[in-house]
Amino acid sequence: MGAVLGVDFGTTNTVLSVLDEDGGATVVPFAAPSGPTTGFRSVLSFREHPDPLQPRTVEAGPWAIEEYLEDPLDTRFIQSFKSFAASPHFQSTEIHGRRYRFEDLLWSFLARLQVHGGAPLQAAPETAIIGRPVQFAGASPDPKLALERYESAFRRLGFKQLHYVYEPVGAAFYFAQRLVGAAAVLVADFGGGTSDFSVIRFDRRNGQVTSKALSHSGVSVAGDAFDYRIIDHVVSPELGKGSSYRSFDKVLPVPNRYFSAFARWSQLALLKSSRELRELKSLARTALDPRLEAFVELIEGDHGYPLYRAISKVKEALSKGESAAFAFHAGGIDIDANIARSDFEIWIAPELVQIQQALQQALDGAGLTPSSIDQVFLTGGSSLVPAVRRLFIDQFGQDKIATGGEFESIASGLALMGNSDLHLWGETLAPS
Repeated sequence: MGAVLGVDFGTTNTVLSVLDEDGGATVVPFAAPSGPTTGFRSVLSFREHPDPLQPRTVEAGPWAIEEYLEDPLDTRFIQSFKSFAASPHFQSTEIHGRRYRFEDLLWSFLARLQVHGGAPLQAAPETAIIGRPVQFAGASPDPKLALERYESAFRRLGFKQLHYVYEPVGAAFYFAQRLVGAAAVLVADFGGGTSDFSVIRFDRRNGQVTSKALSHSGVSVAGDAFDYRIIDHVVSPELGKGSSYRSFDKVLPVPNRYFSAFARWSQLALLKSSRELRELKSLARTALDPRLEAFVELIEGDHGYPLYRAISKVKEALSKGESAAFAFHAGGIDIDANIARSDFEIWIAPELVQIQQALQQALDGAGLTPSSIDQVFLTGGSSLVPAVRRLFIDQFGQDKIATGGEFESIASGLALMGNSDLHLWGETLAPS
């Protein structure tokens, strides 16, 4: 098959792995400004040059973050843009006077990722095995449209062969290398935008792993949805949520739709040049709560990334302790709060119900009960959230739960699949 690259393009991070000559998989490292990393943040920055005759600077990953931190006012910073992949409603966005379709954003991201990846990527692997969610994020997602957009962006990089594989299947193949015999394995992959499940029956014969996919399911809630709950309960009230404004002789509530968009990372990047921001600025002038001005400042000042870091920090702390301090300070905005894990788990209860339903759908589709599952492999960052992990422990028991490689399992598994006859994986390959 020639050189093979496994691509885990995630909502939060992107991880790449290259198939070695000896049949192993090596995760691609990046010499990021803050230190070596294998998780290339799925973010973009567009920085306008002061001289209009000079080209804008486009960066991705850790380098995009550096660009933003250096000059936030003149830099458009976009994160979680994978959330738009399957949305027929997202046609394009305007950045510094130029329109970008989703495939343009993705190609810009991949092109910079290729540059920063060094020799493993600049050698132009012939084949890319690309992970995709079972259920794309968003309302009424169109998976065919998403894969067409993926195809357009990846083809521009010069790949001769592209294969699309469900992300939990990539993780399953990574996990299958541990198996010594036959096993029915449930893989649960928790990313930033989606939670995906696959039930696969594995066997190992003559040193080769064979498989049969029994079912797949997914739901478009995961880490970003948990972030939304923290923003909605802790941050938005400090920015005027629930407040009112004066319209002539009437006092009217500020519409919640502004806060719903604000609390989603993919939407936050688009608010700065939107009609919603213009409307919000008009409302702020007649608002009865001066904190609405802070909302405008947060959007105009592009403070989305510092807010993301504050949310990520407190969410990680809540995975380790019973409570955690939340602190967000940007421009004239100062928000401090103490969050109890018990409250956080109440906030994310609707998402936990949806995850439980998708899990049950995977079991029902496979015609199996929890007792029929031999191993459960949990992967992805949100698998570390105690309430998420508890769902699986309660249903399958601690002894069946396996973890490891939470951020690299998918990319490694995708690359390893390039060392096998992909036709043997026909039932696990995602439709293209």
